[in-house]
Order: sequence, then C-alpha cells, then structure tokens
Amino acid sequence: MENIMQEQRPLPEHLKLTVRPAASPEAMIEGEGYRITVLTPQLLRLEYHPYGRFEDRATQTVLNRDFPVPEFRLIDHGNRLEIITDRLHLSYDKQAFSRYGLNVRVRNGSGHLMGVWHYGDTPQNLGGTARTLDNADGAIPLEPGLMSRGGYTVMDDSCSLLLEVDGQVTPREAGGLDLYFFGYGHDYLECLKDFYRLSGPAPLLPRYALGNWWSRYYPYSADEYLALMERFEQEQIPFSVAVIDMDWHLVDVDPQYGSGWTGYTWNRRLFPDPQQFLARLHERGLHVTLNVHPADGVRAFEDPYLAIAAELGMNPEKGDAVEFDITDPKFLRAYFKYLHHPLEEEGVDFWWIDWQQGGVTRVPGLDPLWMLNHYHYLDSGRRGGRPLTFSRYAGLGSHRYPVGFSGDTIVTWESLAFQPYFTASAANAGYGWWSHDIGGHMQGYLDDELVMRWVQFGVFSPVLRLHSSASPFNSKEPWRFNPVAEAAMKEALRLRHRLIPYLYTMNRYASVDGLPLVRPLYYHHPEQPEAYGVPNQYYFGTELMACPVTSPVDRRTGMAEFTAWLPEGRWFDFFSGRRYDGGRSLSLYRNLETIPVLAKAGAIVPLADLSGYTSSTANPRQLEVKVFAGADGSFHLWEDAEGAADVGRMRQGREDGGVVPGEGEGLGSAVEGTKLNAAASQDREESWCVTEMTLSWADTASFTVHPASGNLAALPPLRSWKLCFAGVADTQVKVLAGGAETAADTAYDHSTHTLTVTIPETAVSAAITVELGNAQLAVNRTGQDIFDLLNRAQIEFQLKEQIYGLVRSSAAPAAALASLAALKLEQPLFGALCEILTASLW
Repeated sequence: MENIMQEQRPLPEHLKLTVRPAASPEAMIEGEGYRITVLTPQLLRLEYHPYGRFEDRATQTVLNRDFPVPEFRLIDHGNRLEIITDRLHLSYDKQAFSRYGLNVRVRNGSGHLMGVWHYGDTPQNLGGTARTLDNADGAIPLEPGLMSRGGYTVMDDSCSLLLEVDGQVTPREAGGLDLYFFGYGHDYLECLKDFYRLSGPAPLLPRYALGNWWSRYYPYSADEYLALMERFEQEQIPFSVAVIDMDWHLVDVDPQYGSGWTGYTWNRRLFPDPQQFLARLHERGLHVTLNVHPADGVRAFEDPYLAIAAELGMNPEKGDAVEFDITDPKFLRAYFKYLHHPLEEEGVDFWWIDWQQGGVTRVPGLDPLWMLNHYHYLDSGRRGGRPLTFSRYAGLGSHRYPVGFSGDTIVTWESLAFQPYFTASAANAGYGWWSHDIGGHMQGYLDDELVMRWVQFGVFSPVLRLHSSASPFNSKEPWRFNPVAEAAMKEALRLRHRLIPYLYTMNRYASVDGLPLVRPLYYHHPEQPEAYGVPNQYYFGTELMACPVTSPVDRRTGMAEFTAWLPEGRWFDFFSGRRYDGGRSLSLYRNLETIPVLAKAGAIVPLADLSGYTSSTANPRQLEVKVFAGADGSFHLWEDAEGAADVGRMRQGREDGGVVPGEGEGLGSAVEGTKLNAAASQDREESWCVTEMTLSWADTASFTVHPASGNLAALPPLRSWKLCFAGVADTQVKVLAGGAETAADTAYDHSTHTLTVTIPETAVSAAITVELGNAQLAVNRTGQDIFDLLNRAQIEFQLKEQIYGLVRSSAAPAAALASLAALKLEQPLFGALCEILTASLW
C-alpha cells in the first residue's frame, strides 16, 4: 500500500526508531494462509491472512521480533499441526482461526496444566490502565493488560499501524489477523520482561523527574511564579520541576481565530522577558515544562505564523490557519522547527502535550495522541539529553514515551481511593510512570485531610506532581491548610526528595531489568489468593511495600484504617520501626502524620540526607541509609552522570545532535535488539557507578558499604554517611573505614528502635563496615503505644483507664484481647488495639 505520509524529503534521523522486527526463519512455521512464530517458550505470534500476506515490519506496539530461537517440537499431521514447548502446546487445523480449530494448552513451570485457550476466549484479565482520569470521580473501567489469573492473555496487533524505516507510519492491509499469545501462567514478571523485549524498554527518566513538581492551572505572572518558588525555598520545600500551564501563551484571542486553548506566543503581559524568567528558574535548579494543546494548529496572530506559513508554501497575507496535521512530514518538521525548538532554545526543558481532541487523522486508524507522544519523545532527545515528554496514555507500547499525565482529577475521597489501584495495575500494561494530579484538580470540595493523604500517597507514587485548578480557593501550597496538614505535607514533600537515590536506582531497574517501580503484590506472590485482594497495596521498589490511606480518620480514635495482607517474614514500619510478623491479613491504623509503609527485614533504603537543606537532586554528598534488622540483605545503589551536576542549567545550543559536555553519555536504555534513537543514545555500563551495601544478620551482625565501582567521576569524591539501623536493640558498634577502625558518633532512639551511626566524610573508593556486636531485635513498645493511642483518643477517661489497666494486667496479648473483646468497644478503637497487641506474634 502506498505510504500516505510519503514525500520526497525524509524525516530527520532522530525521529526514526532503530528496530529489529524480523523474526528468525527458524522460529516460523508457515503454511497456506497462516504463520506461527515461536518467540519464547511462552510467547507465540499467530498470523492468519487468506492470501498469505504476512507482516515483518515493526508496528506501533511491536518493535522487535528478533528473539533467540527457543526449543520447540513441531508435529505435522497433514490436516493439523502441533507446536510444543516446555510451557505451551498448540493445536491448529490449518484453517481460518476458529474456536474449534485453534487452541493452546498452558502449563506452569512445574508442568501442571493451568488452562486451555480456544481462539476467541476472553481470559480473566487482571486489568491494565486507561487513557485518562478526566472527570472521573472514583473508579473507571480499565483497558486489558497482559496478565491473567487464568495464565494466558492475547494481544491483538492486527490494527496497529506499521512503522516504516523512514520514520513514518502506514496502515496495514485489512483482512488479516496478527495475535500474540502470552502463556506465562503466573510468571507475571517474566511476561512483562518479554513484552518490553517485544515492544521496547521503559526508558530511563532524567533524575530531576523523580523530585517534586509544582503545577497549577493558574495565570501566574513571572514575578508571582518566582516569588512562589522563593517562598518554597524559605519554607524548605524542595521542587525540581516547574510546570507552566497554558496561561504562558495568549489565551484571550479574537473569536475569529477560535478558542485560546492552542497557542505558541508568550503572553508578554504576564511574562515580559520569557528567557530571563526561564533562566531564573534554572538558576534555582528547576526544570521547566510548558503545556501545549496543539489541535488548532497555528493561527495568524501567533508569533511563528509567518515563518511556518512560508515554510509550508502558504500565502501569509491571506491569514489562513496552518492546520494541525501530524501525519504530514512537512508539517511535522515545521511544527518542531518553528513552534518548539525556539522555545527550547529559550529554556524549555520538555513539553506537556495536552491532547483531548479525539482520534481522527488523515491516516485511517492513527490516533494523533500516539503520534504526538512518539515524535515529541524522540525529538526531545535530539541534542543528546535524556528524552522526556508528558502526555496521556495511548495504548500498549505507550511506556516508551514517559511521563504519563492521568488527566483532570475530581477532588474527592473517591478519586483518591481509586488511584493506588490504578497506578499499580498499570504495570500490567508495562506502564510504570504515571503522574497524577496530586491533591486533585477541580470541582469536589476542600478537605485538608484529603489533600494531606493525597500528598502522602504521592510520595510513594511514580511521579509527585502537585496540581490544581485556577479557582482562588483551590491550590496546594502547604501553608494554605491547617497546621497538622501543613506539617504533614511539608514532611512528605521533603521525604520525596530524600528518596531520590532509592528512586533513581529503581528507575534503572525499570529500564534495564523490566521491573516497574510500582508493582501489584501478586507479581511476587502469585499463588497467594490474598495478594489479589488488596488492590491498593503494592510494592514500591525492591525494599518497600506501600499502603496508602484513602479514607478519613475515625473521629474518636484519630486513626485511619487500612486492611493489608503481609507476606511471610518480618516487616517493619518505615516510620515508627514497629515490627510485624507476616503471613496474614490485618488492619493497620495510622494517625494523620503517616501512612503504612513497610520494609522487609533486611531491607536497605538509601536516602539523601537533607538535614542541611537543599532542593538539588544531584548525587548527594551526604547519604542516609535506613537498614532494617532481622535478616540478611543487599542493595546496589546505582548512580550516573545525570546526578553529577545540575544538567538542567546547562543550556544546549545546537539542534544538530550536538552534546553538552557531561550530558550526552549514558542516556537512554537498552533491551536486546532495540534502541530508542540516535540522539538519546543507549546507556552504557561504563557510564554508571554502583555502590553495593550488604547486611549480614545470621551470625555476627554487620553492615558493609562496599567501595564504589564504575564511573567514579559521577560521584562526589568524599561522602558522609548516616546509617540508621531500624528494629534493633541498642548495642555497641565498631566502625571500620578503609580497613582501619575509625571514630563515629552513635545515638539510639528508643521511640523508633533506631540506632544511628554517623560517619564523617570518607572516600567513596573505601569500604565502610559497621560491626553491631551482640545485635538483637528490639521488642515492640506495646504498652507505650497503647498508652499513646488512648492518650489521643476522644473517649471517656474512665474507659481509657479501664482499657489500659486490662492490658497492663494481662499475662499475654491473647488474654488482653479476650478481656478487651468483652468490653464491646467500638470497632475502630478495638481494631487499633488489636494491631498493637498482635503486631509481633513471636
């Protein structure tokens, strides 16, 4: 078929993906009208076309089919064939696909039959994600993901457009079927990794994207915006991204031109010197994104109109609008050249593509949102920096274009209650980097507790972007809320920046190892029914498990409830140090200051030490490491040149692929056979530096920070360390640095059972070992915690005394529970007491 977009002049190289779409002939079984490709023992491509016209080009979703050929057996019975791997058994009658002629049996890793798929069956899908949460007040339906409790799913790629080698797209010929059968049983992570191999990896985010984003749909002036950033600095509230919503451009336009949603001309009344404004934001270490709604093209009042109209061969004197047509290569080149690149030269770091205008283009079946995401992401890396764009989800394969904008959220508890599940289940579609309107965008109501809980969830979500509408009553500055909410929000926003060393390591794991930051519990506990029953509970990286609070506190206890399931093993509350024994469901109760975040025994969580406040997201010179007692553990802290300097302040001056020193190496990510684009380049191992940390608990307890290895130039040469051992009883320590005993300050916090060892600046090339002597697990402060609960509870004094007396006089928790049950207490109070009494069972 003729390429609708084809023209004489090709697209620039940086707008082309390098792909490997052709599978090995040895993996293909082809006959009259059908072709079956064995990609892995669990992944089959099933094609049918009545005239045998099969497709070997890349598609919008699938970039790479050049997999190593797995072992399989082919048995041809003449009128039927069988294909057998160690996990799948396909039977096919060589006719048009039908329920009676095509089926696949799926076995798990132990060889047990999990299920049988017949063509047309709809599996019990675990859900994926959705295009937007616009106007959603609570739960919405999700598009299917790749995971199923039945052990298999089918991805239909029959209507996905083709990616040509020249960077353009082509509709494929109708009448054929192109299916991918994922038969991974409950090996959900293996399924996801092979999906990334098939469709391209999740790219690495720039380090700054993991910090706090300030966003508001509000007509700030330059002075107002800068004054707000100054106030944040004075309040020691760190931000790394400044979002300027649509009022940066002219919005009050002559009605003859249509609406003011689309615009490319600075509003000089609000921003008289845009370049100076952007420079001052960069001086503060902020990276800047501008909102664009490109649907209305370029109208005659716009500053770039004359140049772009001339470029496209139009007569500017007529004043005809330059229509938006993302499918026209000539328009596409001019769109970037005149509308975006000049603003980037002024200081714009990346773009917020706000596309809501439907899915119709001149290319049948092409969603303009997908194409905007695709080309904007590739173009953002043309000068060697790590690419980034910010836009809505456009179907499977959208993970290649982070970050996701989930839409205009309604400000209600119902909206908040849906977002943790929505975020976690997105991993089932490979989509790991959602950015929500934290605190909610519009409508709804003011509830200080709701906004505070939303921010606490935001800390443990992929991207924390505060956002709100232009209403003078709706904004997310912490000082606009009551003192309790203000303090909690400030602490949460600081914690997010402290977590950046941990988050950046998880960023690498997401890209290189296919391990999303946020994962449903069933990824790691697929045979535990309880793991499917806690939709708002999820793993947050390799070390933590988050349970966001999404309902108000009980007025009398001052505590909110979260019903959780704890996997086997020991777990510690990240904030209080309380120890829990796992292998059970239980209700967790928290006051307004915190949410339940649990660390497994042996967990190691590196943090930036912000005791000397900074908003910088650079590789920190002062590191704090939280180490959770009770089991052996290890952690690899990954850092690279992204954190070696504030690269956002370094303006890139060339459009021809030139690289700013220190910024062009190690940018992008790799999965075998796929790379994103030439300008972004792939991360090379030599650009990274890794610091291994290990906890030995089984014998003599000790913790070691091993010498950093790799690209040491990415790190500060010296680092100070604050090692916080949580869940351990107070004990003597011995510190060795570079093999020699060294002095260190120690302190013990009985309220959180945390032993802190502070080590002065030491070369990153030297090993540090802390020997913990006769280390023992700390015993939970059961009596004190119950006293604290009762002390805050808004109940009768006599009842407080009665409860406290019963607990103190009981020989064991079971006896205390029996006595408390007889009092017929209100459920929130009784539940909170039960949690404290039974947290540790042994």
